[in-house]
Amino acid sequence: MSLTPLLRPLTAQLLRAGLVLVLGLPGAGWAEDAPRRSYQIAAGSLSNALTRFAGQAGVSLSVDPALVAGRSSAGLQGEFAVEEGFNALLRGSGLMLVAAGPGSYTLARQALQDDPAHVLPSTTINGQGQGAGDDAYAGGQVSRRGKLGMLGERDFMETPFSMTSYTSEVLQNQQARTLADAVANDPSVRTTNPSGGRFEQFSVRGFSLYNSDVAYGGLYGVLPTYSIDMEMVERVDILKGPGALLGGLAPNGSVGGGVNIEPKRAGDAPLTEFTALYASTGQGGGHIDIGRRFGPEQRFGLRFNGVRQSGDTEWDHQSVEREASVLGFDVRGERARLSLDVGHQQRDVDGTMERVSLNAGVKVPDAEDVHSNFAQPWTYSRAKDTFGALRGEFDVNDNLMLYGALGARKGDYDFLRHAVQVVNDAGRFTVSPRTFQREEEVVTGTVGARSWFNTGAVGHTVNLSLNRFDMTFDNSGARYRNGVSNLFDPVTLPEPGTPTRADNPTHTETVLSSLALADTLSFADDSVLLTLGARLQRVEVNSSEPGEQDQVYDERATSPALGLVWRTSEQLSLYLNYMEGLTQGQQAPETAANYGKVFAPYRSKQVELGAKYDLGSFGATLSLFRIDKPSYYTDSQNNLRADGEQRNQGLELNVFGEPLAGVRLLGGAMLLDAEQTRTAEGRFDGNRAVGAPVVNANLGVEWDLPYVQGLTLSARAIHTSSQYLDAANQQKAEAWQRYDLGARYALKLGDKDVTLRASVENVLDKAYWASANVPEGTATGLTLSTPRTWLVSATVGF
Repeated sequence: MSLTPLLRPLTAQLLRAGLVLVLGLPGAGWAEDAPRRSYQIAAGSLSNALTRFAGQAGVSLSVDPALVAGRSSAGLQGEFAVEEGFNALLRGSGLMLVAAGPGSYTLARQALQDDPAHVLPSTTINGQGQGAGDDAYAGGQVSRRGKLGMLGERDFMETPFSMTSYTSEVLQNQQARTLADAVANDPSVRTTNPSGGRFEQFSVRGFSLYNSDVAYGGLYGVLPTYSIDMEMVERVDILKGPGALLGGLAPNGSVGGGVNIEPKRAGDAPLTEFTALYASTGQGGGHIDIGRRFGPEQRFGLRFNGVRQSGDTEWDHQSVEREASVLGFDVRGERARLSLDVGHQQRDVDGTMERVSLNAGVKVPDAEDVHSNFAQPWTYSRAKDTFGALRGEFDVNDNLMLYGALGARKGDYDFLRHAVQVVNDAGRFTVSPRTFQREEEVVTGTVGARSWFNTGAVGHTVNLSLNRFDMTFDNSGARYRNGVSNLFDPVTLPEPGTPTRADNPTHTETVLSSLALADTLSFADDSVLLTLGARLQRVEVNSSEPGEQDQVYDERATSPALGLVWRTSEQLSLYLNYMEGLTQGQQAPETAANYGKVFAPYRSKQVELGAKYDLGSFGATLSLFRIDKPSYYTDSQNNLRADGEQRNQGLELNVFGEPLAGVRLLGGAMLLDAEQTRTAEGRFDGNRAVGAPVVNANLGVEWDLPYVQGLTLSARAIHTSSQYLDAANQQKAEAWQRYDLGARYALKLGDKDVTLRASVENVLDKAYWASANVPEGTATGLTLSTPRTWLVSATVGF
């Protein structure tokens, strides 16, 4: 059944209701001549008081978090104009309000107001509203704030988790096309499927992360399943570790970490940009980005992003055509905020690259000996996704906010592919063509409430959240006559004709629902933040196949969580967290003999201890973590089975910012000890887990040339140590390094802002096995590196 007839009237009704809420609230002052309104803001931390006031006043406040850290406010009661209210909150703080434009303000120390040498870094506070905000950390590559699901957006130093939030600025400057390009900045994340393949997949802290587990403004399952274009993205939040309390159950069970993508919003300044795109060896295209605010006090906003790019890729006989368009609409009222995002993405690939699987005992091939695309030229991938999300917030009073979100997606996918299962050291593999069709429909939503109050000297932020995720998908396909090819010397076979047999169609319905309650307690003027919470979770799965008994699961669990932040000074925060999660069980992949079997849900656990350092222009996170989860393996009959546990523990460092004027750093390192435990008869106990390198390291550098205004040079190095392909630790992919170079030049042509960019990825054109990580328990899968790639773009602002 198509979602479109259902969603169109539902979306219209919700949008109409939201507009009535924003426009028709009693006392909602839209008139320009209504300078005063009533406020009831409780005493507490100055940061929270300013945040609440800015949100209720409908203005933007930019402030260095270090300025307000540890300061308190007596609160605000009564009727005030905007500037009058700010000044009342700042009384006695040593800070003063400075106008930065229509509806926009910043703060400065009173003694430094007239000293131009003291230009303070800023963080934008838009109340409790939606959107990423203009709160970039020093250097503009990393945001100071990130989304923590039901807990809302939090400052980097006040978050009891390891999280890095990459801005649209760094994505555009690096010419990131898909999420795989964006996560290349993070040492804890690696891409585990070839570029130009059917889908993208990743590993975080050594565990698989699927695209379907990437959230869109906090909602799972809304974004395209197989690849996510970056032109629609305002910010990419990468959160390490299980996040069951924050966002509910991840649809595909990712536990090593999660990714949240924030949509673009129209800013206060009009925006019209066109970017011409080119990628070797012939992919041309363009991206248009238009943003406008309008109406009384510019409360309405529209942001449109559209991209199209097509042409041959770096791989032999492969071409890619991608296009996407997303329209975002938002309304900023006095007490209500509303947004709607609607998008469509399509991606067509001919000659899709595949992962390389090896039979037991086969020597790991030398990647340098693989010279061309070993997939057949007639293979293809066709993916279409239509999606949307409606979000709203309403301030009932100064101490209570209600919020809700509804998202939906319809996906249609059609593949003609073959596996690459190498059977001997000479590189021989059987070509077993098959078609595969999949239709997905997702409806997901959340409703919740957030309340702020004090009990004596203790502040409370209480969050209540109800989440539900419904997904229905149907799989079908057919098999064709086999052929033989070779990894080192591919043979082009005739395109498949009549199927030899049809696959049994499968129909699966999944419902993930949960109820969560959390309280963040603040002590000692917000220098200590303790979050206590739990999520009651339920997993319902019903999978049916003609001639087979239905597989039905209905599991419940309560998952506790704890997070502690101790801000010992303005520069240093220490944190601790403990998280549990219930996860939907693994589904046996198409390469397994028991393909389609859905396993029972399981629990995962994480404990993490860390420190965050903030120098104002430079930041770092150091964390020590341990994650335990059940694991799977493939037996001698090629059946996927549950067996034992995998324990990943490690040390992680992330650095970002501008330690020297004009010099920016982005990267870090992860040391990982991934061990198999409690395996059947102890046969693999103590072995390293599949696809888990001991060391990952990234270092990206940008340098603004001091003598050539507008010119920036960049370089990046990525290292991944060796990885095992099998549980017995007999097959190993060697360590690898990749080097990237780039440059950009910003200039004025008349009254137009122009930015020219050029970069080359894998500048040495090295061939290596980038990853051995695959969905847990399935056959070994080697990901071949992408050849040297040239990227060129030119952005013009109108």
